[in-house]
Amino acid sequence: MTTFLGVDVGGTGIKAALVDVDDGSSLSSRRREIATPKPATPGEVVSVIAQLVADFDMTNAIGVGFPGVVRGGVVATAPHLDPSWIGMDAPALIARRSGVGSVTVLNDADAAGIAEVRFGAGAGLHGVVVMVTLGTGIGTAVFHDGTLIPNAEYGHLVIGNFEAEHFASGRAMLSEGMSWATWAQHLDAFLVTVENLIWPDLFIIGGGISSEFQRFRGELGARTPIRAAALGNDAGIIGAALAARDAA
Repeated sequence: MTTFLGVDVGGTGIKAALVDVDDGSSLSSRRREIATPKPATPGEVVSVIAQLVADFDMTNAIGVGFPGVVRGGVVATAPHLDPSWIGMDAPALIARRSGVGSVTVLNDADAAGIAEVRFGAGAGLHGVVVMVTLGTGIGTAVFHDGTLIPNAEYGHLVIGNFEAEHFASGRAMLSEGMSWATWAQHLDAFLVTVENLIWPDLFIIGGGISSEFQRFRGELGARTPIRAAALGNDAGIIGAALAARDAA
């Protein structure tokens, strides 16, 4: 068994677990989560990551899923964290604070998608697969024949007069007090917009809300097949660890 540490940075919590990268299983018996600091500045968030690294005693190589665009390790957007993240060399900052030899940082939805395409709902499929993570915002990851096209931020598409994640994310449903049926109509409008742009062969719905998939699946009218994430809310952790293994 080959294990790497995967870390998933979210707007409300920072999660970590050891992952068996040979079969994509999360060793969830030791899964740890610490609340995301407020404000979520680079120094504060990296301190939490360093604490998680110390807890798992993994200083060789780790992977980190980050809620924003990451290009060559440099943060380009951080919509749910402190804006001081923008322009930061995230791997260098995390490595310096945690003592880890090799740090791989990628978009969090991309990390979740990597896990689902290799070991989950998209395993073995050809064509275009779109992972959609629903939580504080909407994250998306696009794959063609299993190859990631990084940083596809379709959650920021403007539909009508609003960004999609402002009316179709999990947080939007809770904050606006929507029924499942009403929220599903909003989600469907987003999915139909994406499918009209890139004509995917499969949507995978992930994030915390994916555990309730059967409550809203019947309300979705998009023509593209839709599946719930097989790896649930651990997909981001697993994918981050897989990215670290690939980099190593």
